Amino acid sequence: MPFSLGKVVKTGWRSVKKRLSRKNRDSSRRTRGNEGSSQCTSSSRSSHKRDGDDDEDDDPNAPPDPLMWSKDLEKHFYGDFSFAMVQGNGEMEDFGQVETGANATFVGVYDGHGGTMVSHYVRDQLFQNLINSVQENRTMSEANLYNAFAATEEGFLSIVNASFENEPMIAAVGSCCLVGLIWNERLYVANLGDSRAVKGYLTRSNRISAEQLTSDHNARRKAIRRELRSSHPGDRSIVIKKQGMWRVKGLIQVSRAFGDAYLKKPEYALDARFVRFHLREPIKQPVLRADPSVYTRNLRPSDRFLIFASDGLWEHVSNQRAVEIVHKNPRAGIARRLLRAALNEAAKKGKTRYDDLKKLAKGVRRRYHDDITVVVIFIDNEWLEQKADVPPMSVLGGIDHMGESMFNILGGAILPNA
Repeated sequence: MPFSLGKVVKTGWRSVKKRLSRKNRDSSRRTRGNEGSSQCTSSSRSSHKRDGDDDEDDDPNAPPDPLMWSKDLEKHFYGDFSFAMVQGNGEMEDFGQVETGANATFVGVYDGHGGTMVSHYVRDQLFQNLINSVQENRTMSEANLYNAFAATEEGFLSIVNASFENEPMIAAVGSCCLVGLIWNERLYVANLGDSRAVKGYLTRSNRISAEQLTSDHNARRKAIRRELRSSHPGDRSIVIKKQGMWRVKGLIQVSRAFGDAYLKKPEYALDARFVRFHLREPIKQPVLRADPSVYTRNLRPSDRFLIFASDGLWEHVSNQRAVEIVHKNPRAGIARRLLRAALNEAAKKGKTRYDDLKKLAKGVRRRYHDDITVVVIFIDNEWLEQKADVPPMSVLGGIDHMGESMFNILGGAILPNA
């Protein structure tokens, strides 16, 4: 159930935290609980029998990963999709969703940092805000995405405002965000932070190739450091290299995110008691941004699939390798296969084996890999010609139950793309 901002403001942060904690525990039990839940109850899920397995990083006889969840293969209006998540932190900070409609598919990947509060809130609110904007404008356009992001940021900052005095650490919680929307035959992608969308397409020589659709908002990139220095000309500490990594104000790698209010408004500054987040000098203007980079294009006959994933995947798997894995293997369980490829690589870097990582307690695994969310959306042009009937469906990461999507309230009253 989405948050009610009015209730949040009235009851205060402590009651909200209880709600979040309860919901997180329920989700966590499904994500990392006993063997039955971790293997997923979806009829498309098959943990032990993997016909056609031919990826070099995959062992069909290996034990299942107790911290992994997946929906191996489901339908959307343009084809199939596969969805998987794995936990690395002590508390799963990633949230994700896939929403399917009669002529639309929405994907959301929310990579939290400092806690689950923002990523959870964004999962519950962003899609709803997008639907509200589409209803109001009666058409789909980039403006609806900007409106939805702005409303989501404003909503969470209102919670921070109501809670900061009693719970100041709420100002240090944030989340990256990556969303994709296929509306009829047009693709919209929007992002904050360093989660990434990559397209797999066939070249003229009939080879699969990768195209990165998003730009990482991360201070490791020279372009981002230039952008920060240009927008903060009097701030010599706007980007600092710390422990071999470029960080904004020496604190955070990403330059855009939801939340992180202490880096956006001086009234939410954290004092010297909070050493990790304390700024020696108050900020004079927002250091982080919450306006997304938006990319729009029509889908092409050569497009085969889209991969949406948090940065934990791309830390270990290149864009090209990811599309090759998807292209050469069976669709069912392909998101899970991408996770295993990343985890095998993480284990190698840590001079151990993936099977040994599976034995580690949650939180301990963070030494080797982050929480990771992967969604693979297949693009099947023949589905449009056949006009396949796919009912509105909502799939939330870590939860086996699938509900009805808010796409159903749009019906057929919305105009084509603007």
